[in-house]
Amino acid sequence: MLENYYVFPTTVDRVKASWIAPAIERYVEWLAERRYRRTTVLRRVPILVSFGEFAKTRGARRTTHLPKHVESFVQAWVCARGRRSPRPRKQIGDEVRNPIRQMLRLALPGYTGRGRPHKPDNPFERQAPGLLRYLTEEKGLRPRSILQYRFHLRQFASYLERIGIRNLARVSPTVLSGFVAEYAPPRIAWETMRNACGTLRLFLRYLYREGVIAKDLSSLVEFPQSYRHRGIPRSITWEQVEQVLAGVDRRSSSGKRDYAILLLLATYGLRAAEVAALTLDDIDWRNERLKIRERKAGNTTTYPLSAVVGAAIIDYIKNGRPSTTYRQVFLRACAPIIPIGHAAVVCRAGHFIRKAGIRVTRAGSHVLRHSCVQRLLNANFTLKHIGDYVGHRSASSTQIYGKVDIERLREVALGDGEDVL
Repeated sequence: MLENYYVFPTTVDRVKASWIAPAIERYVEWLAERRYRRTTVLRRVPILVSFGEFAKTRGARRTTHLPKHVESFVQAWVCARGRRSPRPRKQIGDEVRNPIRQMLRLALPGYTGRGRPHKPDNPFERQAPGLLRYLTEEKGLRPRSILQYRFHLRQFASYLERIGIRNLARVSPTVLSGFVAEYAPPRIAWETMRNACGTLRLFLRYLYREGVIAKDLSSLVEFPQSYRHRGIPRSITWEQVEQVLAGVDRRSSSGKRDYAILLLLATYGLRAAEVAALTLDDIDWRNERLKIRERKAGNTTTYPLSAVVGAAIIDYIKNGRPSTTYRQVFLRACAPIIPIGHAAVVCRAGHFIRKAGIRVTRAGSHVLRHSCVQRLLNANFTLKHIGDYVGHRSASSTQIYGKVDIERLREVALGDGEDVL
């Protein structure tokens, strides 16, 4: 593998002469599999060779001895080169430390390094170890729902730690009201606050059932007052959608990918997670069908494959998508080459909406979803058909779009409204 990066055999020989050469070669193979650039490999290999020699002079003879020499090597490297570089010393240190840690994770099973602190899946593992199993098996929650529960539970755990409560048995109404007051808007949106209160109520009921707390305190957590359909959807006109699409430079591989993503969002009103989860197997080219699996409502929807959307996807697959074993359609444009997540879909949509100069609250993928619904409303589709098209769980989720159905609202205002209602 090293021969693919170095022109001179003597350079390869020097790398292979290092006593940690097997670990370095394995790391180079790992970088190649994830499509890291050649310049990245050429920059990192000398660092690893120097690290091996540094550790050897300090008594390291096996790879298991290497972790304790990482920080001292980084400090020595920064001291020797930091003065000659205008970059911050921390940045230089991270550029040295990160490849060493990556190599050690491959060479030493169980090695994690100091790195970024890992957040536990269950922040209350010590006193409520069965919580996640309860959410999955008894409540039947989906993985994405459990992620939201874990987020709010971490916020509650951080609050308890900050006020010095280590034992959940000491949770009281005062503690709960203090958390709700601190966590409330304007720090977060009202919808997020409602979700946090719902998570906290379920958690307290679980603690009472398991005997962790003596009294069921869930009823003391009151949901904040909010009114259904009090806002309006964040849609933009179809002319503005076309303006957003026109702002994508399709000459690059990432541009071809982003253009196909935006078309899927605007044409079918898909959610960001549905676009990220789309696989090559979901596209039936022969019958011109597009299948969206495991939607939020738990169903699967099959759409006719639009010629424009199909052409954009083909252009990306043929001319922009990296060769890989992944079945997901949309991949990262730079190393590591892995499928994109739903957050990337939201960010790319928001980027092109802002690039087009369109001012809208919380620019993101849902703006294009709302715009798709708005276009269907303007074409006089019923709310029932629209809800089925965009995958709403219930008809009530579609009712809010009645607030932006201008023509029918005008009929209600000008007449008695009986025909409309």
